Amino acid sequence: MNPALRSSAAHVFVASLAHPQPEPDDAHHLFRVLRLRDGEPVTVTDGAGGWQVTTVAGAALVPDGPVHHEPAPRPCTIAAAIPKGDRVEWMVQKLTEVGATEIVFLHCARSAVRWDATKGPKQLARLHRVAREAAMQSRRVWLPVLRGPIGFAEAAMLPHATLADPAGSVVECSPCVIIGPEGGFSPEESVVDLPRVRLGDQVLRVETAAIVAACRILI
Repeated sequence: MNPALRSSAAHVFVASLAHPQPEPDDAHHLFRVLRLRDGEPVTVTDGAGGWQVTTVAGAALVPDGPVHHEPAPRPCTIAAAIPKGDRVEWMVQKLTEVGATEIVFLHCARSAVRWDATKGPKQLARLHRVAREAAMQSRRVWLPVLRGPIGFAEAAMLPHATLADPAGSVVECSPCVIIGPEGGFSPEESVVDLPRVRLGDQVLRVETAAIVAACRILI
């Protein structure tokens, strides 16, 4: 990570690097909650690899140096069944922090949590906000892609897809790992011809398996 990103007083997403105006909620956080003072550095990013150092001037951010462009990060797709309750928020937050590039929400035969056509878009919008906040905290300049829910058959067609399986023989993760629900994959899903990756000797919760898989891909 560039030292300027790590050492800035805050890091926010903006619609335009040419005119780095923070969103109202972000401006409130910068100037009312953090109480940043004039001259303090704040890095801004467009979420697509572009970023810039700015300085606080009054209640605004003033560009202070060139725009940088970071290459796309190493691919890391986690396709996971939807955990119960607020565990899905925790999963998205931590996957964003460790560097996942794509988070795909999955409906399996034994999924206990399903989003219908009404609930799905609302849940995705909420989780986009969670990912955005986590990306600002972890100083990411590329926002992760969040999509779904999709069915197991579609997930099995993802490039480099590998199934997480406690009995798997593969120990190195591919760039895409599919995590099933707490009840495991159904017999019909289990017969799909995909490599099986073992994430450890224990049976893990969905969100735990997702983080372990992402770390195995990226570290």
